Amino acid sequence: MGLKNTADSYSSMAKWLHWLTALLFLGSYMSVYYRHWFTEAKTPENWTALQLHLSIGVTIGVVVVLRILWRIANRPPAPEPGSRLEHRAAKLGHYALYAIMILMPVTGYLGTGVATEYFFLFDIPSFKDTELFTAWFGFEMTFEAFEEPVDFIHKDILGAWVVWLLILGHVLAALYHHFIKGDRTLRRMTRGH
Repeated sequence: MGLKNTADSYSSMAKWLHWLTALLFLGSYMSVYYRHWFTEAKTPENWTALQLHLSIGVTIGVVVVLRILWRIANRPPAPEPGSRLEHRAAKLGHYALYAIMILMPVTGYLGTGVATEYFFLFDIPSFKDTELFTAWFGFEMTFEAFEEPVDFIHKDILGAWVVWLLILGHVLAALYHHFIKGDRTLRRMTRGH
């Protein structure tokens, strides 16, 4: 499997970026749910789970930028046969997934009031501690007033509902293609032809 997409299959790099993103989202959810369900507030375990969630979120942001650059430089394989409606739905679904992959790390970073101890290797300052926040919002509002709607979007709208619905739709579409249509859609993102 080469580094470039072909007309029939995705490249090893495209597959790697796809499955890495999926694993990172899974890790992000696991760390935040672990934090909320199994730790007490203001404990070292709670802080470690939060920092793991934040570190994974930053990593998702970086990987998504790489995915977008890769996608721009590499045309996807030709679509499998299907109706115009199926092709439009697939395209809209992929646009929505890319939008979520961008919005989740951005809103997560903007709405977090603590620095990210990136996998405990180095610190990334919180948005409230940057010159950008001060220049754009610092004179007009407190970080708490800024954080509340951003956090609501990140956690209560996107994180609690939209991401799950898009992932479910993506998985169901792949299974539909594999088991009902019997085409190569899923195989092209796993083992090839």
